[in-house]
Amino acid sequence: MNNVLLESKKYISSKVVCIGRNYVEHIEELNNEVPESMVVFNKPNSAISDTLYFVSEDCRYEAEICFLIKAGQIHGVGIGLDLTKADIQNHLKSKGLPWERAKGFDNSAVLSDFVVLHESLETLHMTLHINDRLIQFANYDLMIYKPGPMLEEIKSFMHLEDGDIIMSGTPKGVGNFSVGECFVGRVYSGDKLLVEKEWIVI
Repeated sequence: MNNVLLESKKYISSKVVCIGRNYVEHIEELNNEVPESMVVFNKPNSAISDTLYFVSEDCRYEAEICFLIKAGQIHGVGIGLDLTKADIQNHLKSKGLPWERAKGFDNSAVLSDFVVLHESLETLHMTLHINDRLIQFANYDLMIYKPGPMLEEIKSFMHLEDGDIIMSGTPKGVGNFSVGECFVGRVYSGDKLLVEKEWIVI
């Protein structure tokens, strides 16, 4: 694998920028509408963790390909879990309110190490196994908004600092989780494994 660019215990990110509803089948599984424009929300630095904690019965995992930013460009790649308090999010959505209480809580951006990305973005795909079962799969072709346009849209209204992270959205297969479960996330370029991370829920 590539040399580690940023270790999970040494994050210096000012923020995590998240892309919502970026995979059609995930939109359908949650009965959401396909957005007319890119859905963007932030998680604060305090949300970043390298440990997967059990939060509550309604907390949902969402595995995502993640990008590390340097000099305003995608510089590294990793895998992450966007944790969501589903009941709270559904209530907030029904009231037309922001999602921070459901998305930006402490330890809600669970991240792997990042490695320098030498490979083409078009070759990337990710898998998430839980207890040795394949639960989620995503690749470049399945994304509604590709990484290039994603980056440009974010930069059109928000400055990205070195070390900031973009979570590029989750495919179908999201769900709740329990203490003791084993999560293994991987990012590949074609058949080449770039990043692998195991989390045991505590």
